[in-house]
Amino acid sequence: MPVLYVIGTPIGNLEDISLRALRLLREVKLIAAEDTRTTRHLLNAYNIKTPVTSYHEHSKKAKLDYLLDHLEKEDLALVSEAGMPGLSDPGYKLIVATIERGIPVVPIPGASAVITALVVSGLPTDQFIYVGFLPRRKGQRQRLLTSILDEPRTIVAFETPHRLKEALSDIEEILGDRRVSVCRELTKVHEEVFRGRVSQAREHFTEPRGEFSLVIEGKTRAWLKFQERS
Repeated sequence: MPVLYVIGTPIGNLEDISLRALRLLREVKLIAAEDTRTTRHLLNAYNIKTPVTSYHEHSKKAKLDYLLDHLEKEDLALVSEAGMPGLSDPGYKLIVATIERGIPVVPIPGASAVITALVVSGLPTDQFIYVGFLPRRKGQRQRLLTSILDEPRTIVAFETPHRLKEALSDIEEILGDRRVSVCRELTKVHEEVFRGRVSQAREHFTEPRGEFSLVIEGKTRAWLKFQERS
């Protein structure tokens, strides 16, 4: 029976891909990619000639039936623009639809910005929650932050450069001046990991550029003691 391979790809450095992933990208008949340009760059680096079709936020409805029909006959590889497919990207819909059809879904583990940012943050890693990209609208973003105000676990989120300053302001206003790790361009040439308080991060990132992962301290006893002293 054909298989949907959910393949993790690098979040930056092209060397961060497994041998198993490379083998399967060569063996499948078709690759469904969130960003075909990024995927072709990866494939060219490893001399992989497999055909690629786009499957992104704006094409997922039109392409879903086509990809499911392909899976009735041949294996298919699903890749994200970066990291693991299905995590804050349109691949989720294809994975669910494939499962509903009774077609095997096989994960091929790879890089993940969530885990990468978490383990270098210096904040507790034993338990955490991932809230995805923070909402674009200020009101929605503030409501989300309010909903996790009492969350004791470490919080991981994604943010874009043009919204980073506003997001950090809202985080400080609602969650307080907690410890935070702001990771920029992970595994890339200009990788940067800032560790400090939210207020310090606001002062540091005056002209944000690149892709950002935020790791925020949960509402712990240590945070409450710091707040009492401030």
